[in-house]
Amino acid sequence: MFRIFCVLIGYAVGCFQSAYFVGAIMKKDIRKYGSGNLGSTNALRVLGKKAGAATFVCDVGKGIIAFAVCYHFFGGLVAGIYASFGVMLGHDFPFYLKFKGGKGIASSIGMDLCLMIFFNPIVTAVSFICGFIGLGIKGYVSMGSLFLISSVPVMCFVLSAPIEVTLITLIMAVVALVKHRANISRILSGSENALFVRK
Repeated sequence: MFRIFCVLIGYAVGCFQSAYFVGAIMKKDIRKYGSGNLGSTNALRVLGKKAGAATFVCDVGKGIIAFAVCYHFFGGLVAGIYASFGVMLGHDFPFYLKFKGGKGIASSIGMDLCLMIFFNPIVTAVSFICGFIGLGIKGYVSMGSLFLISSVPVMCFVLSAPIEVTLITLIMAVVALVKHRANISRILSGSENALFVRK
């Protein structure tokens, strides 16, 4: 039963759509510009560096807050991971924005940072290295993001995390891959936008 509560708590936290609210403060609906995605990369490209940074910090913070709260109140790593899954669902599919949100990478980084503290720092270190390698290949944020999140379940498995932790992080990676399917298509065709390049 606690798993459902953790997912619901995570979803509620994840529904705070940082890019949408930062854009609203700046009187610009970023859903109508750039990629149309409600994420920190599009916020950076459409609203500028400060807005992009603010969005990124808020999204990472969502992942940290939900994980930490559920970890402490429901007792352990499994609770934190279910909360992280809920955050991704809330971020990607906010009910008040017709279930059209972001792609869940920044909020997943919040989970990744929590794994460093509450499980094993090697998971975080390896995933960040993979992320930077992916970004460095072509300068594609999407590629770096997918490298990062895909490496988490692999490292959880290698380091013998609880099976539920490995499975949920694997599901999160699959969700991220599905959300990035247009990016993957552009990467394969060589038409993906590199970092700091406006659409």
